This record gives sequence, structure tokens and C-alpha cells, in this order.
Amino acid sequence: MRSLRFTAEPSATASTGGDVSDVLGLPASASDTNPAPLMFDVIIAGCGPTGAMLAAELRLHDVRVLVLEKETEPASFVRIVGLHIRSLELMAMRGLLERIRERGRRRPAGAYFAGIDKPAPAGLDSAYAYLLGIPQPVIVHLLEEHAIELGAQVRRGSAVTAFQQDDGGVTVELVDGEQLRTRYLVGCDGARSTVRKLLGVGFPGEPSRNDTLMGEVEVGVPPEEIAARMTEIRDTYKRWWLRPFGERIYSVVVPAAGVSDRAQPPTLEEFRQQLRAIAGTDFGVHSPRWLSRFGDATRLAERYRVGRVLLAGDAAHIHPPIGGQGLNLGVQDAFNLGWKLAAQVRGWAPETLLDTYQAERRPVAEDVLDNTRAQTELLSSEPGPQAVRRLLTELMDFDEVNHYLIEKITAIGVRYDFGAGPELLGRRLPDIDVKQGHLYGLLHRGRGLLLDRTERLTVGGWSDRVDHLADPTAALDVPCVLLRPDGHVAWIGDDQQDLDDHLFRWFGTPD
Repeated sequence: MRSLRFTAEPSATASTGGDVSDVLGLPASASDTNPAPLMFDVIIAGCGPTGAMLAAELRLHDVRVLVLEKETEPASFVRIVGLHIRSLELMAMRGLLERIRERGRRRPAGAYFAGIDKPAPAGLDSAYAYLLGIPQPVIVHLLEEHAIELGAQVRRGSAVTAFQQDDGGVTVELVDGEQLRTRYLVGCDGARSTVRKLLGVGFPGEPSRNDTLMGEVEVGVPPEEIAARMTEIRDTYKRWWLRPFGERIYSVVVPAAGVSDRAQPPTLEEFRQQLRAIAGTDFGVHSPRWLSRFGDATRLAERYRVGRVLLAGDAAHIHPPIGGQGLNLGVQDAFNLGWKLAAQVRGWAPETLLDTYQAERRPVAEDVLDNTRAQTELLSSEPGPQAVRRLLTELMDFDEVNHYLIEKITAIGVRYDFGAGPELLGRRLPDIDVKQGHLYGLLHRGRGLLLDRTERLTVGGWSDRVDHLADPTAALDVPCVLLRPDGHVAWIGDDQQDLDDHLFRWFGTPD
């Protein structure tokens, strides 16, 4: 048995593949050759939105899950985040949307790209074509609650300090010296991920060049005065705004250049100072709900998997928050990874299924990093970027351009490469009408689905992991589709043998 030890000073070089034997590590000690019995199937480091969502997805398949969160209490500050269209669709697929929607506030699906003020284009192909603003502690709590209801264990005040993987699993060491044994470890522990650092996975990209102050405050002047002043100066200053988020509560964003050390938490006086420098007034801001500072560092993990250890969410990618894509990207990572990792644990995964997690999600993250780079440039006050911004503003009057950019930001334009085939192949299927109501209501259990308009096909020996709905009235332009548990179209056609081939590709050997 090959054993690899990862501690605070990693001695292993990450491999390009998924096999532990491809990674060079320290020689196994005597105790390494007789690891403790497996206690869990998956341990997740980090109980943010990504970690909590992943835990819930795994529990849908009876995977034994432990989530370790280093913080003893949830975050106290109340930051508003936005769930984009694709994330809302995923919540609907798992029956979570109503629970979440009642705690949030709908906003129009427009003005996402670099803050260019254009309405959402007509005909967005989704039943959830809006932004849902929701306090981050609330969405984290709801997702954690969902995972616990499904049977996940969450342990707070527990940080991973080292781990050791071998052919049979991973031994995880906690800050108090306790050791736990698991089949797989997933780092969902944020931009400064301990798991990623211990694993020795590179995190190349660009360091932060421009810091920004961001917070939520109350204001002391009428909304009309704020709107008028913003209209006057937005053509000159793009990296600032005051946007309403409720009764006299405003989101405030201002450049942080020359304010103070980025390592120190910002103060309300620093916000006032920057507002006065830009707008000539501080709008009487007071009573902050939370204040923070962020940079525009942009980085992407070189790989998402080394052996039995994987990365997701901010542990795998970071970028400026422009466009509000970060939380959404992490949650979508979890939906992609959850069913695949569960299949690996349950023993029916095709040989390369787990490798498709990186193959599919890393290019999506690359695209998000590129679009945030582009948006950041468009916020510059320099003449060149402002000329490009004016040109793009004109181009967005064309519905096709506006539509393309909205689909990019909200992730409904994502298409995974499943090979040659119709345009729908590899894309997500909207929540279409079926005879039992709506499509997403059939996906709550996290299983695959054959939607069969011919009423001639069958899922045969895959019925323990794929559901079948024969419905000639389904609102589809094709005969049949095979959906993965994440709602992406894995096959289109009407031939049983071709379907069986694709069932085997995605769902393994039939029972």
C-alpha cells in the first residue's frame, strides 16, 4: 500500500492524474501500512455554501459525510449575495427554492456585466430569470440545515492540519491531534485553502492590484439625492456605487487606493473619506451592517484532484466579485462533483467519471476569471478602457449581445463537451412542462432521468440510479433526452442501443 503524507510544509508534488501512485511522497511509516478503519466516506473541509451544498448532494446517495468547519460560529456580518439564474435552477431541482426564495429579495436580471445599465434581454430561457439577493449567513444556514436534515454531520471548531492518503483512503489530522479516516477528502475551505496548500497544488494567476472597500450602511439623505449625484458622476467614476438593498440600507463600493493597509479591517470613516473624494459628499452614511476590503486577485488551481483529495469553490478559483459570480460558481462545482463522487463511493462509477469533474468545471472557472478580468478593465477611468466600455454599451443594445453576456454571467450558457451532437447536448435543460407538472420536480432525489417522448425506451438495469418518465406531451423539440443528476443533457435520440451505450458511459454497469 502506497502512503502519502501531507502536512503544513507539503513534501509531495501533485500529479497530473488521479492515481495516488503517480504522486511522490514521504515513505510510509509502520503505522501508515495499517491505517485505521474507515469512519466516513467523504470528509469536507469548510462549511460555506460550496461545502454545505456538496454534503447535501452526497447524502442524497447515502454517502457518510462529515463537514469540518474551523470557525466555531457562523459569520456575524450580514453581507448580501446574489443567486443567479443557474443557481436558482439548481435549488429548484432539489426542492430548496421556495425555502430560500422566501428569505431573499428578487431583482431584475440586468446590469450585470461591468455594471453597464442595460435591462435583461427578452426571452431568457428560464423560469427563474431574476437575481435573488439574500444575506450570505442566511444562505449558508439554509444549505447547512438542508445537509444536516439529509444526515450529514457538521463539526465546528475543527480545522484540518495534515492528511495522509493511500490506496484505501485518507487519514485526516485535526488541530487537536485527532485523526479521522475517510475514503475521500474535499477542500471547500476558501481562497486560503489549507487543503490546497498541504496538497501542493499550484494556484497561479495575478496578485491583487486594486483594492476596493465594500459594505452595507444606512444613509442620511433621500434616495433621490443619491440617484441624482450618481447620475452626474458615474460617467467619470466606474468603480463606485450606492445601491439600495432595503429601507435606507445601501450597498456601498468605493476604491480603497491610498486609504490604509489592506491587512487591516476598514472603518466607516474610510468609506466617508472615499465617498467625499469621489462624490463631494458622504451621503450621511452611518450604522454599518458590515464593512470589508477586497482585491482583484485572480487565480486558478492547476488541478482539482490529486488521488483521493479534491478541491471545489474558492479553494479552486478566486476572482474579483464583479458580476457576483463567486458563490454561484462554487455551488455549481458542488452540483457537478456531488453525484460523481457519490457514484465512486457507491461503486458504480464508470472508470473516468470522477475525472470529468475537473474536465468540465475548470474550463468554466477559466471563463469566469476571463470575464471578470474584462469587466475590471472596463471599470478603469483611463481613456482606452472607457472607449471600449462606450463601444460595448452600444453593442449591448443588440439583443443578441446582451443575451450572450447575461447567459455568461448567470451560467445558463454553459455547455460541457460531450462530443459531437445537437446544440442541446451538454447544456442544461430548462424547467419545462411535463405531465407531472414541471421537470425539476422530478430531480429532487439527485438521480438521472430519461425523459422519453416516444414511450418506447427503458432504463433497464440502471433503474436504481436513473428514473424514467414516458411523456409524449413533454415540451421538447427532440424525441428523448437523458439527464444527468445535475440537469445537463447527456444524450439525445430515440435508439435503445445508443441510449444503453450512454447509460453505461455516465452511470456505469447496469445492476
